[in-house]
Amino acid sequence: MEVKGLVASIVQFLTQQLEDGGLTADSRESLEVAIQCLESAYSVQAADAPVNFNLTTVYKSVMENSKPDLGPEATPEQKSEAERLKNEGNALVKADKLYEALNNYTQAIKLDGRNAVFYCNRAAVHSKMGNFDQVIKDCQTALSIDPQYSKAYGRMGLAYSSLQKHKEAKECYKKALDVEPDNESYKNNLQLAEEKIAQQGVGSLGLGGAAGFPNMDLSSIISNPALMQMARQMLTDPQMQNVMSNLMSGNNEQGDRIEALIEAGQQLAQQMETANPDLIEELRRQMGGNPNDPDPPQPN
Repeated sequence: MEVKGLVASIVQFLTQQLEDGGLTADSRESLEVAIQCLESAYSVQAADAPVNFNLTTVYKSVMENSKPDLGPEATPEQKSEAERLKNEGNALVKADKLYEALNNYTQAIKLDGRNAVFYCNRAAVHSKMGNFDQVIKDCQTALSIDPQYSKAYGRMGLAYSSLQKHKEAKECYKKALDVEPDNESYKNNLQLAEEKIAQQGVGSLGLGGAAGFPNMDLSSIISNPALMQMARQMLTDPQMQNVMSNLMSGNNEQGDRIEALIEAGQQLAQQMETANPDLIEELRRQMGGNPNDPDPPQPN
């Protein structure tokens, strides 16, 4: 179909939305502006739309065809056996027998491919195995069966976070909260995703990150007056000077030096956190770590 024909069909659809009503005054005004812009840019009218082409019908057809093939409806016997395999798979996950559990959930899906829980549980195993693309695929299938399945949204959000796709993760957590608005885990994960997005925004301004920590603003950390003052205080502390002296001593064996290095690091971290806990928490966030990150949810 020519571009003008497609645009005319869009204009026709939007015009129909205006006629159907149910829109606020602001929405109507925005829609009218959109229609005028399309008509002006492409020199088309709603009447120019192809006679045998209905945008809504085409959209519904595409959505139906894009759904995964879930197979025929399972018999009661097949559903019962699939449920048994799922329960056995849950026990295998608790025993950390991930490959066996994965096989159980797959066999359950073959028997009853219309059960969203089976896909979401298999996604949990894929998550533990680091197969995050498979997690997303299984969660999407689960949601095609049950669009209100909050756990599938949450699990998919964790997969996107692991792939550093924080914008997609944010959308998943928001949808999970639409279904379960009081779920603290989703709230925490949404906040973390938003923080990661903000950090990426800072990184895009051209501030260099340290190796292994692409989101860390190294230049601002080094030039932070509070951090520099803390470092000076630490180095004048007699106990810290003694630890550093032992570390630099040429008489120590390699193992002793490693122990001294660990001790120095631990003492320095403890003193810095005591002196300025807010600064240390900010450094943790910039380096991508947070001790309060919730563990991935277990299968149903």
